[in-house]
Amino acid sequence: MTDPASSAGQLAVVLKGWPRLSETFIAQELVALETRGLRFDVWSMRHPTDTKRHALHDQLKAQVRYLPEYLYQEPWRVLKGLAHSARLPGFRAALKLWLRHLLRDPTPNRVRRFGQAAVLAREASPDLKFVYAHFLHTPSSVALYASMMRNVGWGFSAHAKDIWLSPDWEKQDKLARAAFGVTCTALGAQHLRGLSNDPARLDLVYHGLDLSRFPSPPPERPPRDGSKEPVTIVSVGRLVEKKGYDILLEALAGLPPDLNWQFVHIGGGDLSATLKAQAERLGLSERIAWLGSRSQSEVIDALRDADLFVLPSRIASDGDRDGLPNVLMEAASQELPVLSTSVSSIPEFIEDGKQGILVAPEVEALTLGIARMISDPQARARYATAARARLVERFGMDAGIDTLTARLRAALA
Repeated sequence: MTDPASSAGQLAVVLKGWPRLSETFIAQELVALETRGLRFDVWSMRHPTDTKRHALHDQLKAQVRYLPEYLYQEPWRVLKGLAHSARLPGFRAALKLWLRHLLRDPTPNRVRRFGQAAVLAREASPDLKFVYAHFLHTPSSVALYASMMRNVGWGFSAHAKDIWLSPDWEKQDKLARAAFGVTCTALGAQHLRGLSNDPARLDLVYHGLDLSRFPSPPPERPPRDGSKEPVTIVSVGRLVEKKGYDILLEALAGLPPDLNWQFVHIGGGDLSATLKAQAERLGLSERIAWLGSRSQSEVIDALRDADLFVLPSRIASDGDRDGLPNVLMEAASQELPVLSTSVSSIPEFIEDGKQGILVAPEVEALTLGIARMISDPQARARYATAARARLVERFGMDAGIDTLTARLRAALA
């Protein structure tokens, strides 16, 4: 009997962009699905902008195709997509739904989604049976419209920004039409199930961590307490509002002047120049190394060399927030003690006073928490050991990949 997943053309995976340094969880998932025997084509809505790649990206065997990032850049391809799709039996229903969406969201982005969907509907394999999208906002719109045109099923994986910034009417529409959905936090699952007319179709699937890709933790770290040798604080995250780095800089400036520390940041982002200027204004520049984007191997090296990991996540002014950042699990994999904030789904992994310290995303709370962690290397070691144990016991990758594989195989069958 032929494996329903044996043909790559039967399954299309729609992504915002490929490859993206900040989305290792997607690369990890896709590579793991291939090891389970699933075959698929990747359809990326954007061309890559990162100058580096993770080694994990090179492990993916799937063919990667790029949709027109902006419709005016490939007008003939878009027109051929629309002309072809207009003859498909599901085009009329897709057009009707899109027009209804457009009336509620009259933006160029909404127009672009339909054009990209028409290109996907035309160029995807004749054997296409299912479309699976990462993120519930734009990629899911492309997947939904294209699946309707081709009269096949679709499903999605939802994360953070796409959940909290998408309007409820759009989420309800997509939840009603998807064969299944998965999301990576209990908080997100509770929210989406509350909007769904069939909550059983939504699974909680933590990204987890494929520990086979990570080295064993380094030998016991020296018990530095900031009195002599500097304590190295590291953070990995995009320089955007929801990550809270402006609050962290103010908190670092409030540490006792005789405390010896240095801060290392990895990641790019729109606020880079603003935050560097803030650090200069606070007199912190000589203690901070801004490393920019780095490969995963370089991130792991930084985690192994550091004494403390800090992630000052907060809810942004537009409502955007983290889900459960994978980098917390990556820090735990190297038994690096964690200090973060009690925001969104972070407490699902780090319990305050057990696997690390969680504080409010406020300057004074962060200052006190960092000072406490720096001054108590024995507590740091206890937190780090407990966090790795929780990672191994509860947040491995396999259980989630098994659930997703079963969903996709059922959809293809």
